[in-house]
Amino acid sequence: MAETLPQVTIGEDERLDLENLATGAFHPVRGFMTREETLSVAQEMRLPSGEVWTIPILLQLQERPRVDKGDQVILMHREKPVALLQVEDAYELDLKALARQVFGTESEAHPGVRKLLAKGPYALGGRVEVLAWRPRSAQLEKTPEEMRAFFREKGWKRVVAFQTRNAPHRAHEYLIRLGLELADGVLVHPILGAKKEDDFPTEVIVKAYQALIEGFLPRERVALFGLATPMRYAGPREAVFHALVRKNFGATHFLVGRDHAGVGDFYDPYAAHRIFDQLPPLGIEIVKVGAVFHCPICGGIASERTCPEAHREKRLSISMTKVRALLREGKTPPPELVRPELLPILRQGV
Repeated sequence: MAETLPQVTIGEDERLDLENLATGAFHPVRGFMTREETLSVAQEMRLPSGEVWTIPILLQLQERPRVDKGDQVILMHREKPVALLQVEDAYELDLKALARQVFGTESEAHPGVRKLLAKGPYALGGRVEVLAWRPRSAQLEKTPEEMRAFFREKGWKRVVAFQTRNAPHRAHEYLIRLGLELADGVLVHPILGAKKEDDFPTEVIVKAYQALIEGFLPRERVALFGLATPMRYAGPREAVFHALVRKNFGATHFLVGRDHAGVGDFYDPYAAHRIFDQLPPLGIEIVKVGAVFHCPICGGIASERTCPEAHREKRLSISMTKVRALLREGKTPPPELVRPELLPILRQGV
């Protein structure tokens, strides 16, 4: 088959996306998006069917494809056939307009915009059939069906999902503990796909969460698995995308913190909270949490809702950017920022 059909080479991002399309992780999206679907999602945050979806799932190309609607195409990854695409649309994108609609900017200083522009102005839309699945870690990756079965076996009816692209600092731990207060169990679901260069490597992130869970959290109530998709850094729109995907994996609640999926100063810190107010119920409850920090007067980790305004000047903000900067300078981050027990692992990622 691969010898007789047209071939299109795809990258790792697209390889992960097509598998998520096939497993239902991206439900109700069922294939790489057509022009109609892309424009509808970009402009209305809805699929043409009216269902909420906020991030285009694209198969971009540098050159205009020589295929038509109804053709079949073999998708090649690292010179091996991995999927069959039934072409429903072959079209050209206005990438800068799309970037403004999805990311709120066309600045190439934004990593999501930079990647969108680099992948090319042409696209193919259509359903995919996976021919060769990449090796999955049985311990780290589950399909939505497998995850829902896992929750049923555990007896978890209320599941809070915690999205992360970074290694855990004290504010992350605070959010996980908040989730444990609300539900039968917490799904810690870090991004396994590509991230920007100054984020921690995936293996370091996973090791750090494993150490946190094994040493400091009730292991029987915290599940650590990974989501094999790249980060888009699309701020509020990606917060909705993350929530919808975690609903597909069986979560009933989703934590949205300050500047969820943000990068630099591109988004208002609470835009990811407000966007859910513009949308109908999504079938998953959104747990909105404000800024989390260390307050020496309160005597520990607190949030805007639990720390008096009079303490504002004493608050120590917590960020992994700050932790990484200290580690790169050969300094030891204070325990108010990150658990000392995690530092040997984090040092492996700087």
